[in-house]
Amino acid sequence: MGIFSESTEKKLNELLEKSYDAEQGFKKAAENIESNSLQKFFMSKAEERLQFRNELRQEIVANGCDITEQNGSISGFLHRAWMDTKALFSSENEETMLEEVRNGEKAALNDYNEVLEDQLLPPTTTSILKKQRDAIQRSYDKANYLEKAL
Repeated sequence: MGIFSESTEKKLNELLEKSYDAEQGFKKAAENIESNSLQKFFMSKAEERLQFRNELRQEIVANGCDITEQNGSISGFLHRAWMDTKALFSSENEETMLEEVRNGEKAALNDYNEVLEDQLLPPTTTSILKKQRDAIQRSYDKANYLEKAL
């Protein structure tokens, strides 16, 4: 058993899994649009989430805990299928994908804030989570801005 509580260890592993979901979701969004600039934005976010996963994995292991990561969650898989369906039937594809990204980022912010409520997190873990949460907030803000600009 590591230094995290069982609940915190579980939440960190869920963040790890949701980071995979986000990475795949951003790749899916990039596939569903024609705009080169939005494709680049989505792919940079996918790469960022891969980096998040690597940082989370290292932090979990460094604190003596186990990684229970799988290849994403069922809800993440369903969300990506929903993105494909919306893209297929939407004439406003860019706006639709940005809306889905915004929804996903909002959920991620809630997940990170929930884990950060744990007052017993080591400073390194808190620092990593805050840095990642802040990047997600910037991503949410940019998707919101881009959606309104369309």
